[in-house]
Amino acid sequence: MELYFLGTGAGMPSKERNVTAAVLKLFDERGTMWLFDCGEGTQHQMLRSPLKASRLEHIYITHLHGDHIYGLPGLLTSRSNQGGTDPLTLFGPPGLKALLEPVLRLSQAHLSYELMIREIEEGTVFEDDTFEVVCAKLDHRIDSYGYRVTEKDKPGKLDVARLEELGIPPGPLYGRIKRGETVELPDGTTLDGRTCIGPPIRGRKLAVLGDTRPCESAVRLAQDVDLLVHEATFDASLADLARAYYHSTAREAAETARRAGAKSLVLSHISSRYQEDGAKRLVEEARDIFPATDLARDHWCRPIEREPKERR
Repeated sequence: MELYFLGTGAGMPSKERNVTAAVLKLFDERGTMWLFDCGEGTQHQMLRSPLKASRLEHIYITHLHGDHIYGLPGLLTSRSNQGGTDPLTLFGPPGLKALLEPVLRLSQAHLSYELMIREIEEGTVFEDDTFEVVCAKLDHRIDSYGYRVTEKDKPGKLDVARLEELGIPPGPLYGRIKRGETVELPDGTTLDGRTCIGPPIRGRKLAVLGDTRPCESAVRLAQDVDLLVHEATFDASLADLARAYYHSTAREAAETARRAGAKSLVLSHISSRYQEDGAKRLVEEARDIFPATDLARDHWCRPIEREPKERR
């Protein structure tokens, strides 16, 4: 599980940063990708990356401001031209259908795949045997949501060495023991399969927040996550401006991560006023409060670790 940042800027593109888009790579877990937000130029950024739009399974939109959605029509149609045929589900706030469907209809866009648009409300928006995605409303000028992605725990590993000690050869019994069943062995004794399975493998947790002021919903979504992606549009000297425009400073993002008990924080949605080395000030401010902070940059891939590594 890795998060690939296609765009990390706020409001408008700059020479260093395109507007917001990030891909959750789930190749080992599902063989697919999930996209969070789709600012203008996202399909161009994807062409410059190792990612393929045809492998998109879900798109999650945080809110309907242009720097988060203007790339959708182009990406959706290009996915067809690039051979995408698998169904694609688009999640987003109410109004997403009214915005997108006329564009696709009037431009006579042809999609070679089934597109499902699901307008969300707070709570669980997706769940299956391996993942759950929950959303909650944040504090922004328009309805803006954050998403919490939870990978479900996996069964522990089979203790093959112990089974060999018990004289149980590889075969069908291994599968039943792996499922924790009580099985009868060839000598007539019984074995509780649960005694031959290691502890469950903990699932990873990720929170990706839309634009927001500091709020309790952000803290709840980020509770104990392995990685929190939080906007940091401004530095602390512009806290009044951040509040007026319903955004957060890097320091406020760090405070949210600290309160939530997150294991790591990545700052994104960076104002174009912070060019080149100017953005370093943001991460320095955040690290004063939350040391496990990194600054996102376009075409940076961040692994989501089950156990965080020590910072260098």
